[in-house]
Amino acid sequence: MKRRAFITLLGGAAIAWPLAARGRQAAKLPTIGYLGPATPSLDALRLSALVQRLRELGWIEGRTVTIEYRWAEGRNERAAELAAELVRLEVDVIVTAATAPIVAAKQATAVIPIVFALAADPLGNGLIASLARPGGNLTGLSIQTTDLAGKRLELMRELVPSLGRLGIVADANSPSNILEVEEVQAAAKTLGLEVATFRFRRAEDITPAFEGLKGRMDAIYVCASPLVFGNRIRINRLALSARLPTMHGNREFLEGGGLLSYGPNILDHYRRAAEYVDKILRGAKPADLPVEQPTKFDLIINLPTAKALGLEIPPTLLARADEVIE
Repeated sequence: MKRRAFITLLGGAAIAWPLAARGRQAAKLPTIGYLGPATPSLDALRLSALVQRLRELGWIEGRTVTIEYRWAEGRNERAAELAAELVRLEVDVIVTAATAPIVAAKQATAVIPIVFALAADPLGNGLIASLARPGGNLTGLSIQTTDLAGKRLELMRELVPSLGRLGIVADANSPSNILEVEEVQAAAKTLGLEVATFRFRRAEDITPAFEGLKGRMDAIYVCASPLVFGNRIRINRLALSARLPTMHGNREFLEGGGLLSYGPNILDHYRRAAEYVDKILRGAKPADLPVEQPTKFDLIINLPTAKALGLEIPPTLLARADEVIE
């Protein structure tokens, strides 16, 4: 081979090799770690809303982004294990919801951005420095659960005018439930209601807890958590069999006979969470992205349950409902 041709070939190879290396590096897609608080079946609608919005923003799974799915199944210790696993995988951003999984993710990393689609009270739980400037590596959407306790009790009393004794059902393992119980108790005191709180730590404890409610309460306020969400049908059926009206935080919890829900649209929160992910994958820092609070709250009334309980829905309440389940 002539010297000039060899030099030309060598020069071409020197140019081509970095291009090939860059091509291989570019082939590694950004990775989202999804830490689901419940199970794939329970999280299906929420996850679908997130993934669909990501697609609309150009993040198509398998083509422009990779998603690693992990499921905590309502168990706090499992959430901690899975959060650590996602950190070891060096994902680019973690998406999760509910206080325990959010805390687990925060404890697992101070570097990888974390987007929470649902946080009951991120400021009160010490997850962020402020709503406007969260600081650290967390941001997302708050559902302001504790702020809504008083309004929910007012709605329940409007439907059940004779309400005098209120039972609160809560997950003893949920930090957000602890705060919410305090708010419900304070609101109940203002309304002159007698309150009894029933806490459980496992699904097996739910039925015995309801045995203590029969004949003693006029209505039930159900605090939301992954464990409660996974057992919402059982809880509502137990309440219905005990002829107890129930108040919940959102429509998803009405399955199985729940009566009322008042709170933000959860699927909208997951769509908005996708927009946070989009901004972070394009270079934004979570510390600079304000935590959003809901501006609209949906009142949902389950009419068949009201009829089964012998309750007549006041026309004024029906007129204010965002949805009436027929």
